[in-house]
Amino acid sequence: MASALARCSFLPHCRRHSSTAGWSGSGKTTLALSLIALLKARGLRVGTIKHAHHGFDVDVPGKDSFRHREAGADEVLVASNRRIALMIEDPLPEADDRRTLNDLLPRLGRVDVVVVEGFKNGAHAKLEVFRPDTGKPRLAGEVANIIAVAAPASAAIEGSLPVFDLDQPEAWIDELLALFA
Repeated sequence: MASALARCSFLPHCRRHSSTAGWSGSGKTTLALSLIALLKARGLRVGTIKHAHHGFDVDVPGKDSFRHREAGADEVLVASNRRIALMIEDPLPEADDRRTLNDLLPRLGRVDVVVVEGFKNGAHAKLEVFRPDTGKPRLAGEVANIIAVAAPASAAIEGSLPVFDLDQPEAWIDELLALFA
């Protein structure tokens, strides 16, 4: 386990999290997958929170759990000997309202660290994932609380923020954990 990351005592207010923010196609999901694997290799219980811009459904039409929701259940929990899934129908009052990371972190169970993908407009600290070939501008300077940048080694990144090689997260995960500690 990284020395910079103390094991959490499983209370929502003490969870450590690292958050990635970037444009579509920048590599946020690929990086998140690598970070999850690296953290798991250290023996940590890892949770993830992914922001979705549009409505989504994880359930399958025709399945009993789907039918429970269609019948009006506000919460449906499906459990097996391998997995538990909890679906909560909880629409926000206004269509443009957004959930915050602070709203969602307490909903997670017993995890040591949370890898967050998205929520770029939130008040929390973020790692910018930047890939110049997307043609999109940098987020730093436009989005609050960018504390470091992950970009291809060939990218010329200006500024005073720490810059990590996007393709070698194993080389800098300890530094990242220290930044988010």
